[in-house]
Amino acid sequence: MRKAFGAEFDVPDGYLNTASIGIPSVAMGDAVARAVAGWRAGAGRAPEYDEPVARARAAFAELVGVGVDRVAIGPAVSALVGLIASALPDGTRVLVADGEFTSVTWPFAARANRGVEVTEVDLDEVGRRAGEYDLVAVSTVQSADGRIVDLDALRAARAGGTRVVLDATQSLGWLDADLSWADAVVAAGYKWLLSPRGVAWMAIRPELAAVPIAAGWYAGADRWADVYGLPMTLAPDARALDASPAWYCHVGAAVALPWLAGLDRAAVHAHCVGLADAFRAGLGMGPAGSAIVSVRREGARERLAAAGVVSAARAGGARLAFHLYNTDADVARALDALTAR
Repeated sequence: MRKAFGAEFDVPDGYLNTASIGIPSVAMGDAVARAVAGWRAGAGRAPEYDEPVARARAAFAELVGVGVDRVAIGPAVSALVGLIASALPDGTRVLVADGEFTSVTWPFAARANRGVEVTEVDLDEVGRRAGEYDLVAVSTVQSADGRIVDLDALRAARAGGTRVVLDATQSLGWLDADLSWADAVVAAGYKWLLSPRGVAWMAIRPELAAVPIAAGWYAGADRWADVYGLPMTLAPDARALDASPAWYCHVGAAVALPWLAGLDRAAVHAHCVGLADAFRAGLGMGPAGSAIVSVRREGARERLAAAGVVSAARAGGARLAFHLYNTDADVARALDALTAR
């Protein structure tokens, strides 16, 4: 059992794979287990799940720094980004990072039949060239290697009229950065937000068009009164974009997100990045200010696995991720695996 920032975790030694799957706290895992036990016993009632959905939504809004009226829920990043892509005018020019995670890029590429043009450039060029395009869609932190986009440059481009859509899946929960200025911020819950897979959120400005292509009862102005028939009466805010929630996922998120939102973000950032940069230093790499490290050495994944270090193979490298439940001992274990002769 590990304790971190006031919570307990069953995370095993050497687990450095949060960028793939975050480990829930004991409290979060217990909450989901109780909900599933209630389901098995026939004790669950649908309206009871509105409260955890609302708690997780409010905490996501706090993490991003926006009003809760701007937050929609969905099952995954691509589904939420697709609501924006579906509303783009014909011929929209979209800029993305080369090698970007496909949940960010494919919803826009799928609109090629309407003349939506998607251009890839190196991440280092995204900020500089953003002003040449109608919309930029990019991860704040790249999944493959942990590189961080130039947020200041994107914010300046937005002031000049470029719409900015940020995928914060690999940053929200450890990166201490203001994202509230973006037109949309989307994130999946099952990585750094330590929630079950099956829930994602999007904070969206009302002036950024999005089509509620999956509109259903949960997007209704009065969701329990609008379950049958027409006319369609959507919620007046971002809830109009909601997908029907995966109940047990939101039960877990309602524990995880408020806890994360209540932490000292600067302290969390310093902890995660400090461990990652210490690991980099042990390999002779300079600091990068990211909680994700990609190691491109022959046999790295195999050596890490043999030492009991859980990492991921991404884009030709071994990807390691350092979250709030990791310690100096995890750094030492990974370094020993890679430097022992």
